[in-house]
Amino acid sequence: MNDPRVDRMAKVLVHYSNHIEKGDRVLIEAEPGAEPLVRACFREVLLAGGHPHLLISLAGQTTFTGIDDIFLQYATEAQLDYPATFYELTYKEFESRIRIQSVSNSKLLMGADKVKLARRSKAIGGVTRTQFERGAANQFKWMTTLFPTHAYAQDTGMSLEEFERFVFSACHVQDPDEDSVAYWLGVKAEQTQIVERLAGHDRVEVKSKDCELRFSMKDRIFKSAHGENNMPDGEVYTGPVESSVEGRVRFSFPGVYQGNEVDGVELVFKQGQVVEATAKRNQEFLEAKLNTDQGARYLGEFAIGLNYGVKAFSKNILFDEKFGGTIHMALGAGYPEVGSKNESAIHWDMVCDMREDAEIRVDGELFYKDGKVVD
Repeated sequence: MNDPRVDRMAKVLVHYSNHIEKGDRVLIEAEPGAEPLVRACFREVLLAGGHPHLLISLAGQTTFTGIDDIFLQYATEAQLDYPATFYELTYKEFESRIRIQSVSNSKLLMGADKVKLARRSKAIGGVTRTQFERGAANQFKWMTTLFPTHAYAQDTGMSLEEFERFVFSACHVQDPDEDSVAYWLGVKAEQTQIVERLAGHDRVEVKSKDCELRFSMKDRIFKSAHGENNMPDGEVYTGPVESSVEGRVRFSFPGVYQGNEVDGVELVFKQGQVVEATAKRNQEFLEAKLNTDQGARYLGEFAIGLNYGVKAFSKNILFDEKFGGTIHMALGAGYPEVGSKNESAIHWDMVCDMREDAEIRVDGELFYKDGKVVD
């Protein structure tokens, strides 16, 4: 029996988020566990006049990277360094891609060789670079979302049914009477006002018990994220001037990346670069990611989470970075559309709580306090 929430979500992804038009070639990436949503998206792409192409990974295999426990155990050095050729071709040629995260085992890579993981990430970095560059040029429509699985539910301490409600509610497709597109257009309108307030400014100062950071956004812009590249969504983001970041940050929540959970991450920045990095757990993985390439030690993104409907930390960055009352920063690749020049094979978001005794000042003026943008 079809879940009507899945059908509603597919309609939003295809017709609102990706704006699929007649003739668009659409790559749909997923694991087998996402089959209900894959089928629904396949149908909606056809109804929109597009050409859907399915790329279904093995269960447990990370989409587009090909990384799983088998690959890391048996791949030779040449195979680790081999680019993701098919993905590179489609990302350069197609008009759109929809990625549906749907892992069956979120801990599969927890014990993986950290050096091999970093090496593989570097080899496939061109795929992400193409995605960001063509996306910024409005030549490539990309969307990342999630389909509920037992693995995700276990990570959040929920039953599968509870996690389904969590996901579909955050995407605003849980209630059959809600106009999901109208909701996301409303988010766009509200966040556009915030972005306009930030336009033309320079110095940003962030202060809380866990963060004392400053950077320049001169000649950079903030953009609103309102359900076109991620679902769910709800943030405004920019790319700091690469050499301008100064200060320290201790992230409030574990940093989760490639199935590895890193607790208590603390970073110190000087002239934009991470010069000190410590973690209470999984220090080796943190260091391996920072050593991926030169850009991995610089911030590619700074963002403010504005989705106050996300009320629990889920250990999934698709939700956690949108958490209302938080900020997040990404080590590595930045988004060209906001002016970022940072390039890297990684893009690792980490989240900092700003709901108590916290503020953001822009050119000396109070802009944000205790989890909310001030009027």
